[in-house]
Amino acid sequence: MSSIKEKFNQISPSEFFYRNRDLAGFSNPSRSLYTAVREFVENGLDACDAKGILPDIHLTIKAVDPEKSDPKQYILSVKDNGPGIESKHVPLAFGTVLYGSKFGLKQARGMFGLGATMAILYGQITTNKPVTVKSSTDGKLLHEYEMLLDIQKNKPVILKHKTKEVARQGLSVSIFLEGDYSKAGSKIRDYVYQTSLITPYASITFDDPKGEKFHYPRMINMMPKSPTIIKPHPYGTDVETIRRMVVESQFEIPTIDDAMIEKVRKDLGLSKKSLSFTAIMEKAKKRWKNLSRQVRVVIALMSFLKMDFEKLNKIRIEDIDVPNKKLFYWDFGDSTSKSIEMDSESQYYKQLTNTVQGETLTSFLSKKFQRVGPTTAVKFAEFAGFKPEKRVGTMTNQELAKFSDSLQKFEDFMGPDPSCLAPLGEEPLEKGMKKFFKPDFLTVIQRNASAYSGFPFVVEMGIAYGGEISTRGIKVYRFANRIPLLYDEGSDVVLKVINDIDWSRYKAKGDPPLVIVSHICSTRIPYKTAGKENVADRQEIEKELKLAIQFMARKLSVFMNKRGQVEAAKKRANLYAKYIPLIAQFCTELAGKKKEPNFQKILQEEKPIENEQKN
Repeated sequence: MSSIKEKFNQISPSEFFYRNRDLAGFSNPSRSLYTAVREFVENGLDACDAKGILPDIHLTIKAVDPEKSDPKQYILSVKDNGPGIESKHVPLAFGTVLYGSKFGLKQARGMFGLGATMAILYGQITTNKPVTVKSSTDGKLLHEYEMLLDIQKNKPVILKHKTKEVARQGLSVSIFLEGDYSKAGSKIRDYVYQTSLITPYASITFDDPKGEKFHYPRMINMMPKSPTIIKPHPYGTDVETIRRMVVESQFEIPTIDDAMIEKVRKDLGLSKKSLSFTAIMEKAKKRWKNLSRQVRVVIALMSFLKMDFEKLNKIRIEDIDVPNKKLFYWDFGDSTSKSIEMDSESQYYKQLTNTVQGETLTSFLSKKFQRVGPTTAVKFAEFAGFKPEKRVGTMTNQELAKFSDSLQKFEDFMGPDPSCLAPLGEEPLEKGMKKFFKPDFLTVIQRNASAYSGFPFVVEMGIAYGGEISTRGIKVYRFANRIPLLYDEGSDVVLKVINDIDWSRYKAKGDPPLVIVSHICSTRIPYKTAGKENVADRQEIEKELKLAIQFMARKLSVFMNKRGQVEAAKKRANLYAKYIPLIAQFCTELAGKKKEPNFQKILQEEKPIENEQKN
């Protein structure tokens, strides 16, 4: 029986997404056209937000051959007035999957700089035509690139690069792609409309393939504060994250080459002298306080090796085995690996082992995590069963797992720092909703920052009722990090919470003309798919959504009660207006008089009640 040897291969990130492009929302010509629009528009808005520039976004979709039926080739172009991208970064930014500036813990519409490159990749796959990127960072010189993406190597292939003078900074991206505007058009128009609602400080223009222009002017000239990059919160870390942080905290043993030896000689004041090993150590003892950490480590190594500079130049340090107190090095003269015992009583032993073992547990917690002070760090160490002075580099796999588990269970950590978030704010949201929906009733709320799995988030919502709202029933607009979510709404946490509310309790019976705008902003929106269209049901997020809706629903109930009273007063006034003249006429005839009593006064007294209810 013959056995077939299995072959293992590694593929590039771009090759992976080429094979699985539906994961990122490029599943068919209709969805792909919509996703490409979204990715380019959001990149432009993020770039402007980062530099505090009021955005001007111009989106154009043009059919290559208007006479052809869908699906067919389109040219998609998005232009912004942002800071642009430095010329040297353009090829990598638009020609490499998973290359970008969005890997920090702060709020942004996009997550990994992945979507724009995916759109370019999809365009290349379906049309075999290059992307054109134009960028100006100073408003004077424009760099224009034409590029293809080498899918197998995940790198750009530059076809053309030219420069010309301009009078405007910003970035424009233009791609050819196969799309189906007849099916995607309504979603794209909704996307542009809703983006202008949640970004009222932006001016957005959309020229569609049919020659129609949709322009949404800027409604406010005030931008939300920019989010900042923050350290991770203890509740949002796992074992692998901690392992990487421990490695980063450890000071690497310096390479002892000619340059390092020269640095040690200079710091010891021995530039022109060749001293013996003993004399070098004496000199180091006198200057110890003024020596840098790197030089101290080299001196510590020399103390155990018993070598002067000349001998030190002929070896390479390989490893320091702290548990067994051994120092391993390669001897170039003998071409062999050697080891020596380290004296743990030596004054240099602690210097060397601390370097290898990293920081103390309390120092590690205070430096690497947000909102953890020395007192809290000591309390955590006691809770987790570690000595506060334990070096994180000495932790075994079991201890790291115990450390990670304890981080999730310790209840005295402060809540996450919300400075990494940039919610729209109650006033801009209210202004946007008032202009878009022109309702009779409107209320908005921004909840305080909360957290799920250590990631901070803020929920802000608005409810509008009546007025010019033409839809019957509840219409929900979902946003996450200022991105309109238009697909897969059935499984979204926002819809789940809204559908669980008994609206009849709040006087909104039947099919009320009601609009709900929901915005979740976070450093990590828990999207269910890479297509970023629906938010997963996390307990903490669900709770905040529910509290926000209940608060607004109570206000709606008060309004509906007042409106009911006003309508009752109107009915009463109408009843009086109908029957009082007849009663007056009957009473006049019964009394045998010719002049009727002044019944108008009674009707006028009813109107102030009605007006009072309105106010």
